Amino acid sequence: MPASFVPRTVEILRFLPELLLTVAGTIIMVLAPIRRLRSVGAFAYLAFAGLVSATIAAVAAQSHPGFSFSGMLVVDAFGTFFRVLVIVAGLLIVLCSVSYWRREGSDPAEYYALLLFSVTGQCLMATADELIMIFIGLEISSIGSYILAGYLRNDRRSSEAALKYFLLGSFATAFLLYGIAWIYGLTGTTSLVEIEPAAASLLRAPAAILVMTAAALMFVGLAFKVSAWPFQVWAPDVYQGAPAPVAAFLSTGPKAAAFAVFLRVYLTAFGPYSQRWAPLVWISALVTMLVGNFAALRQSNIKRLLGYSSIAHAGYVLVAVAAGSDGGAAAVMFYLAAYTFMNVGAFAVVSHFARRGERYVEIQDFRGLAERQPGTAALMTVFLLSLIGVPMTGGFFGKFYIFKAAVDAHLIWLTVLGLLSSAVGAYYYLRILVAMYMQEPAEPVNTLPSVPASLKVVLWTCAVATILLGVFPSFVLRLATGPHVFTGQVLP
Repeated sequence: MPASFVPRTVEILRFLPELLLTVAGTIIMVLAPIRRLRSVGAFAYLAFAGLVSATIAAVAAQSHPGFSFSGMLVVDAFGTFFRVLVIVAGLLIVLCSVSYWRREGSDPAEYYALLLFSVTGQCLMATADELIMIFIGLEISSIGSYILAGYLRNDRRSSEAALKYFLLGSFATAFLLYGIAWIYGLTGTTSLVEIEPAAASLLRAPAAILVMTAAALMFVGLAFKVSAWPFQVWAPDVYQGAPAPVAAFLSTGPKAAAFAVFLRVYLTAFGPYSQRWAPLVWISALVTMLVGNFAALRQSNIKRLLGYSSIAHAGYVLVAVAAGSDGGAAAVMFYLAAYTFMNVGAFAVVSHFARRGERYVEIQDFRGLAERQPGTAALMTVFLLSLIGVPMTGGFFGKFYIFKAAVDAHLIWLTVLGLLSSAVGAYYYLRILVAMYMQEPAEPVNTLPSVPASLKVVLWTCAVATILLGVFPSFVLRLATGPHVFTGQVLP
């Protein structure tokens, strides 16, 4: 653990994004009883301002990289990338939510506070360099997510989603904490920087089996968060029952933060055991892709379909994790950035089209959307083509870099099977396109309300980002391949 003196002002700067998010969330909770603020969207503005200021603080903190608070947190290019990514996901969700809650006639105050607190936990996960801090960040993120999933209190689907998510999530977190306890008992530390040499000294000892057992226990908790096999069963039910903006949030922010932890833990602390844990990730990646894609083929509910799609995309990302290289880590970072924009965009369209009470969420309900709202259909097409992996979209280069990393790591069969699985996945996305462009409208053309201004910002931002990542991927790729911490050393 780094022992060098760090000025208190620098430590605060490195922790400033989380402080700003916490303060903003607390202010919203304090102001919630003031009734006259409820009808003017003041809470959305406060949440948006908190997230924007946290983004600026995260970028500013990168100018002073290093460890803080006795090595529990580390600011580096890797952590800053994921910090900014989860905050941007939060910004998009806030904009998505404004029109949604106005339409539902629900009280949004606590919703925005919970969203900010959940993003705070994800930021902690992205910058944590110590297992206890990872656990704390995970719990902060998870508790907020559990409540958000059931925010529609009078909707049985939402209540069921929250209950399933909470029970299964608590069970999986117990495994993670048990694994942390094991690794502490074996190495005498919870610092990732110190675990690596301590675990390496046990590599040829009988205790190596216990280290791998601890790694497997921690894998359970993290695999649940990214909805990887065999811990993916919660995702379709939760995505279907949760409010559409919350489903978009669960599929992006928490997943990105969990993959950040995956990379830090398994490529740093358990790096000496990479040849032993790689088969576990290899198998999980393959089955996750197959389960997600083949199960999605049978879905008619578009939110449930996108839930299974999210499982399949987690499998693609695990392919790069299985590569166990810096190239694989860069592929994970690029793919998660592209996936955030295209998936939030797709859920934003669903949120708008579903209307009050989310009554129109079947694929057949999207019939004739190109005739009813050509612009919305065109934007949805961009997101679906990117999810398929069509060239000129961010999804194409995301899959390209992932499978290239797998080939470079000599995971040939995993690459071949992953590509075949991706081809299967194209079918269910094309079903939505066929419904939008090649079938008659299910309702009169003029019955669909116009897209609210805040939602237009989200849709166009996501569409432009998706296309830019497909045309100019080098910008994000440079950030993803820049200096980041996997060895415990902060590079300039």
